[in-house]
Amino acid sequence: MTQIHQRAFLAITTASLALNPTAELRRSGQAIWLDFIDRGFIASGELARLVREDGLSGVTSNPAIFNKAIVESETYLDAVAAVCRRHRKFTPKQVYEQLAVEDIRAAADVLRPVYDKTGQADGYACLEVAPDLAHETAQTIDEARRLWRRVNRHNVMIKVPGTAEGLPAIRELLTQGINVNITLLFARDRYEEVARTYIEALEARRRANQRIGHVASVASFFVSRIDTAVDAILTEKLRTATETEQPELERLLGEAAIASARLAYGTFNEIFSGPRWSALAADGARVQRVLWASTSVKNPVYHDVRYVEELIGSDTVNTMTLHTLDAFRQHGHVRPSLDEGLGDAAETLVELEQMGVSMSAVTTRLLEDGVDKFIRPYNALLSTLERRCHDLRSHAGWRSWLRGLWSHR
Repeated sequence: MTQIHQRAFLAITTASLALNPTAELRRSGQAIWLDFIDRGFIASGELARLVREDGLSGVTSNPAIFNKAIVESETYLDAVAAVCRRHRKFTPKQVYEQLAVEDIRAAADVLRPVYDKTGQADGYACLEVAPDLAHETAQTIDEARRLWRRVNRHNVMIKVPGTAEGLPAIRELLTQGINVNITLLFARDRYEEVARTYIEALEARRRANQRIGHVASVASFFVSRIDTAVDAILTEKLRTATETEQPELERLLGEAAIASARLAYGTFNEIFSGPRWSALAADGARVQRVLWASTSVKNPVYHDVRYVEELIGSDTVNTMTLHTLDAFRQHGHVRPSLDEGLGDAAETLVELEQMGVSMSAVTTRLLEDGVDKFIRPYNALLSTLERRCHDLRSHAGWRSWLRGLWSHR
């Protein structure tokens, strides 16, 4: 966001925002996105209210979120029925996609004023490619292109997992001018690959004499899942630790995620500075913001907004659940925490390795599990939609048959 656009947006939003921590986050240079979507929530005006009152400036979605919304909410009963009856030959995936595209369009429309006021720097809604394509480069490119055309909104990002197979797809999509949210990032070296891929794509566009100022991207670094995985290893080690080892192991509990995130932010600051980046910025390029994902606290022992309070810095996004957003509004505190303790963060990860915790093994496993955690609800959703559509179409068929009998009486 240019300084002019920042000042304009802050002047507009500050006047309407209550004096609460979410407003302070906005002023610190961090965007607040919502990790939730539901058409009833949009239709009721609740999404617009959060944009107006809390400075919310984006929405993320994934198969698990859509599964929960569509399967558990009565809001979608009529919508599913309408799609199944109107498109009798639709597969379950096509039914899901129709519903998801409608929701993302609606969210993007609510966010469009933010997109316009910030000069296209913010105000995005995100839709993910099918999770079972996470290791399929060519199919990911094809599906992302198709979803981009279907949604047909400038302020949309297509989510692509940051797998090894996803990287070339991400490069190609960005080179084509498609906005991309790279998701499921856990390892700092993979984050660095993603950031450099973004720069390479912009350079490719510039060589082809194509505009680069409208291309937007975020790199979604998942946080709390790192602590969950590392804490489990540390807890197991504590069972057999010596009296000398126990204090050290206990001190490292809950430290891995924030340390990893802060070091990733340090990498961000290195990559998006210097002559190479300056040349792109001079042509209007936007930084690829780091987005902190999975920021809900999984361990009740930890402060419920720690993954917000400890990861505040400029050119970042924090995507929160409704629960985390409400909690931060009530009792969150804002300080430029990402600028604190890079040396301490590096030392923490060294100490973890010394205590036998391989962060490389942890993050590799988290990526594999992350893909699986999206595939399972995605498949469950498709199964539910298949059953519902079968029942609806069967009932419609019986009614049609009975009407035929009646007309021949």
